[in-house]
Amino acid sequence: MSARMNVVLWEPEMPLNTGNIGRTCVATNTRLHLIEPLGFKLNEKAIHRAGLDYWDKLEVMVYCDYQDFLTRNPGAKIYMATTKAPNVYTDITYEPDCYLMFGKESAGIPEEILVKNWQNCVRIPMWGEIRSLNLANSVAVVLYEALRQNGFEEMTMEGQLHRLKI
Repeated sequence: MSARMNVVLWEPEMPLNTGNIGRTCVATNTRLHLIEPLGFKLNEKAIHRAGLDYWDKLEVMVYCDYQDFLTRNPGAKIYMATTKAPNVYTDITYEPDCYLMFGKESAGIPEEILVKNWQNCVRIPMWGEIRSLNLANSVAVVLYEALRQNGFEEMTMEGQLHRLKI
């Protein structure tokens, strides 16, 4: 597959969330980008336990800060998830190699970054007074919509059956 989705986590704090997101990334052939500081060490047992035995199959890149991420990914089309966005995540057309950015569990993506990228901010609708969904759930919701829009390339039942030689 030439084009691949990318999930970006801004300063993730919880190893179990990142482990679960890593597992989702492996299942969808998606790259995972982590912007430091991280609230854990990448070799923590909790992160590997959540990712099960898939963590070694994950393509993960780590950046010392947001500027490092931008420098190493020039021209990246970035969509930022925030509860404050005017756009619902299903109203956006995602490119097959776009970057889906999610903020840290306690504070999200910093306001100054969101303001500069407002047209590319998306939200997941929620009922009532709920502040936000779990980070791993939010990643799965938005990532699978982006993949759906791009035809679930190489993720079809035929592709799975071919791998099983049925």
